[in-house]
Formats: sequence, structure tokens, C-alpha cells
Amino acid sequence: MNVKFDEKGLVPAIIQDADTKEVLTLAYMNEESLQKTIETNETWFYSRSRQELWHKGATSGNTQTVASINYDCDQDALLVQVYPKGPACHTGAVSCFSERVVDREANLADYQILQSLEKVILEREKQRPEGAYTTYLFEKGVDKILKKVGEEAAEVIIAAKNRDHEELRWEAADLLYHLQVLLVEQELPFKEVLRTLEERHKDRS
Repeated sequence: MNVKFDEKGLVPAIIQDADTKEVLTLAYMNEESLQKTIETNETWFYSRSRQELWHKGATSGNTQTVASINYDCDQDALLVQVYPKGPACHTGAVSCFSERVVDREANLADYQILQSLEKVILEREKQRPEGAYTTYLFEKGVDKILKKVGEEAAEVIIAAKNRDHEELRWEAADLLYHLQVLLVEQELPFKEVLRTLEERHKDRS
């Protein structure tokens, strides 16, 4: 890999979710951390403040499995696509880039929350953390989940009839969340639903 490191022996690495394409963080690698990343198939970085290597998720458990590593046309920057096992940001946010400077119109990032939500629900289904509402739903089973989907759908109808945009926004979000829980319980990936929508759109266009 013909990567050009700067005068400090570092190269910036953009970390991107391989599924959602959301940019998770910007970190730096030196030759050793890059080699460790390749060898272990998990991200390693170089901390400029501590001046030492660090393995992402070593203490938090939020590791990142590498899907691919590319460098740009100048060979002085890396794009690392990963499968994250938890939040990328130390604040607990999925991405370090959660603060928006400009928001002129909706873009792809606005919809990536649906894929991020699915990942969180999948983790809850597997780990069943005590006290989590999603854990409660999975433990109660499909009948409880179906009841909640029905209740939230009814709430959406009521909010729409009331012409209350604030209420509708909240109830629609609740419906989408419970629908995602149902899809996970049924082992139906959300992307399959999106693929069906895409196929229908093609057929009608």
C-alpha cells in the first residue's frame, strides 16, 4: 500500500460505516497502526495528544471491523469502511459528525438514522441489556410487538386527523421504531423493504 505519510509520520483516516455510508469519525494512523489495522481487521489509530497507538473499542467494546481500506488519488488520505459494533464517538453518538452547520434541505444522511436504528435494535435483541425498553419488547414476544405497532398506527391516524404536525411527527417516529423492532423479530432486514419499494418505483416509472 503506497500511502504517503506526512512529516510527523501520520495520515488522516476517514472512518465510514460500510452499510449506511455515514461518516463516523476522522482519526490519524501511522505506519504501525495501519499495519495493525490490516493484520487484526479492526481499526487502530495514533493519538496525537497521547502520542501512542490506540485500539478502537479496546475499553468500550465498540470495535470496528474493517470492510475495506482505500486511499485517495494523492495517496495521502485513507477511507476506511467498517462494520461498527457500537457508537464511534466518545459522547455515545453514532457519529462524531452529529452537529450540522448547514441544513438547507434533506439529504441521504437524514435517512441513515433508519439503518443506524436497525443496528441498535439488532444489538438489543442479541444482548438484551437489562432495563432497556427494546429488551422488554423482545422478551414479551411478537404479540406485544404487534400490539404496539397497532397502537402507534392508531396514534398516527389520530394525530393526522387532528392536523397536529408536532404530534404526528412524534407518533410517526414511534411507529417507525416499533416497525423496526417487528422486522428484527421477524428476521427481515429493513433493506429488503427498501428494495421492494425500489422495485415498485421502477415498475411504475
